[in-house]
Amino acid sequence: MNKSKNLLAFGVVAALGFAACGSDDEPADEPAETEDEAPAEEAPAEEEAMEEEPSEEVASGDFGVGLTYDIGGRGDQSFNDSAAEGIERAAAEIGITASELVPNADGSDRPELLQLQADSNDLVIGVGFLFADDTVAAAADNPDVNFAVIDDAMLDFDNGGVPRCDNCAGLTFAEEQGSFLVGAAAALKSESGNIGFIGGVAGFGLIEKFEAGFEAGAKAVNPDIVIQSQYITEAPDFDGFFAPDRAKEIALSFYDGGADIIYHAAGGSGAGLFEAAKEASEASGSKVWGIGVDSDQYNTVDAAVQEYVLTSMIKRVDTAVFEIVNTQAKGEFAAGNVVYDLSLDGVGYSTTGGFIDDIVDQLEDFKAQIVAGDIVVPTTPEA
Repeated sequence: MNKSKNLLAFGVVAALGFAACGSDDEPADEPAETEDEAPAEEAPAEEEAMEEEPSEEVASGDFGVGLTYDIGGRGDQSFNDSAAEGIERAAAEIGITASELVPNADGSDRPELLQLQADSNDLVIGVGFLFADDTVAAAADNPDVNFAVIDDAMLDFDNGGVPRCDNCAGLTFAEEQGSFLVGAAAALKSESGNIGFIGGVAGFGLIEKFEAGFEAGAKAVNPDIVIQSQYITEAPDFDGFFAPDRAKEIALSFYDGGADIIYHAAGGSGAGLFEAAKEASEASGSKVWGIGVDSDQYNTVDAAVQEYVLTSMIKRVDTAVFEIVNTQAKGEFAAGNVVYDLSLDGVGYSTTGGFIDDIVDQLEDFKAQIVAGDIVVPTTPEA
């Protein structure tokens, strides 16, 4: 089957390389993302369902891929933009034709967008776990089309972790592992022994993985470190991923409370963190930092705040998108879930700016211990 025509007639976003307006990480990895029926923390069951590692062999072929973003689309400097990088790479290296769509502000048109993509493409990708339930329905209605969802395992854990549908795959990440490394970086670089975490939305299990890893990494370096933590909203209110003013307010309160480094896992809200770091640094004369998420945010933030981005936790949504397209091109699509962890370079940290060059050896040692299984990173924060 070759459904390669674009959806340009629908006037949303199509054919690679054109930027649309958006929000901001995140989602990163967002939001990222239906009710999280397939919690990513169930990694062992997920890996059993789909054990293939990403292939280095790049297939080729002309077929259609429909990429449907999380709310806000391109321009979020993180989760959606990372997905866009993956589809652009697929277009360049594999020769696919891509259609890009963006949900409305409340996401209520996700089912319609998935069907539009299925009408014209061989593979449909939903960027974010909030697509999961609608994807199951669309997959049943379009058995000749394959589907994939970022940040949902697409497994039925009530029935032993079997795939929720025969033509849908889940692409999830070990966010806790990457967050462990930036938590260790924060503790190694902190001069005050006081750091912070800002989560976009609590209560659905995903962002808690970021917090848990960050906390564990920091305490592996300094068991007595103080960690201030706050979420912007609680599910089902996902506005916390699109509230930079609120993130800035929280960050300023953390800096006032003694924090000198703050990590955010808050999507588009993260822009407010870096503004706060600049403001607090200039007001006090003592430099404070922010840590980005999903993408290398040193390369995506405004130039005026670049110098305050200590590092970023990289979540390789681009890799996941490219690999599922490559798998489709090779005729090897399989239902189930792939977990992108440190061993697959699915998560990691950035060194752009050179601010953590002096501690890279220590971070790489922690990474090796995690990959070897000597350190098992928790997926839920300490009570």
